[in-house]
Amino acid sequence: MTKPHSYSDIGVVLARRNFGEADRILVIYSKNHGKTSLIAKGVRRPKSHKRGHIEIFNLVNYQAVSGHGLDLMTEADVIDDFKEIRNNLKKVSLAYYFCEVIGKITHGNEVNLEVYNLIIENLGKLKSTVELKALRLDFVLRLLTILGYWPKGNVLSNHDEKLEEVIERQLSSIRVGKSMLE
Repeated sequence: MTKPHSYSDIGVVLARRNFGEADRILVIYSKNHGKTSLIAKGVRRPKSHKRGHIEIFNLVNYQAVSGHGLDLMTEADVIDDFKEIRNNLKKVSLAYYFCEVIGKITHGNEVNLEVYNLIIENLGKLKSTVELKALRLDFVLRLLTILGYWPKGNVLSNHDEKLEEVIERQLSSIRVGKSMLE
């Protein structure tokens, strides 16, 4: 599928890393484009208008332009910053875990509306739930089922082991998440 020169979408910021002097590379799981890497030019400058909009696990409405390499983010507006999560260390840890898992188990530009809805739903539940361990285990089971790595309706005894088997590497946030949620 070829993208139009300019496009807009809605998505969750999964990861970000600094690039050059003032830019940032973002990984966003979006509704219509799947996992996408974008460059946000000048966003690290103090006067940047996009700066606060592109924090990890923010739900953003964004516009981008297709480039030769990475697409260029031109606009970004926060739809939900999940501030209820950001005040609780355990909930922040679990939100980072969700983002890392989605980032590592999905491939670029593969659109999956069920995965998109799963991350949005779980970040929403995270705002008010106190059952963090149950939410984490349910998230992993549902994600593995959606992506076809686990049969629907079957019980999964070791979520973390199966997840790391599928992604073929260890998750950095798993250690923190497990110790905080036990």
